[in-house]
Amino acid sequence: METDSRMSSVISHGFQSSKQDFSFGPWTVTAAKTHIMKSKDIERLAETMNMPALPEMLFGDNVLRIQHADGFGIEFNAIDALKRVNNLQDSVKVACAQEWQESRAESEASKEVVKRYDWTYTTDYRGTLLGEHTQMKVTPTAERIDMEKLRAREQIKFFEDVLLFEDELHDHGVSMINVKIRVMPTSFFLLLRFFLRVDGVMIRINDTRLYHEASSTCLPDGENGKYRMI
Repeated sequence: METDSRMSSVISHGFQSSKQDFSFGPWTVTAAKTHIMKSKDIERLAETMNMPALPEMLFGDNVLRIQHADGFGIEFNAIDALKRVNNLQDSVKVACAQEWQESRAESEASKEVVKRYDWTYTTDYRGTLLGEHTQMKVTPTAERIDMEKLRAREQIKFFEDVLLFEDELHDHGVSMINVKIRVMPTSFFLLLRFFLRVDGVMIRINDTRLYHEASSTCLPDGENGKYRMI
């Protein structure tokens, strides 16, 4: 197994953008982090998504990508995560919801009618598949991640935590989604987490975990050339 790590950074207006690539066998892990989207770009995107507002801290160019040398893979980005938000109705009915939506509408654009949408930005996003000709196939499985292996003390060759978006819900809580990855000598483990807290009302967590062992280069039926992730 060959590993290679490269990092480039650009400093713009006091903020350091970064992009890191790490090789794990035939896989390349890419983590890119940059500044929050500009207001005009957020407004344009909100209009495209038919939503009156988007998260205050939206990192539209942040991405974490796992890609095979043959081109297929999976990535995690904020725009695709927001596409899974309900733009037609609320998901949480609380007293502060109307107040919050009206205040956001007033601050971004004066409207006579406030469009209903999921103001908590709850998303069931699980990643975006990559590949023009070949893509990873998602199938149900009874297999489970071996948590004992993850607890074993292995050297962490690469680690990154990428924030996709965050919003404080007008001081009524927090809504955020981030993705973390750690690469060990024999495997890598990824956790995508959407976290929501509405003060005094609820806490919601949507987790997606992705695990791959370097030795799992074939499916149980013995077909060579296929890679398995859990």
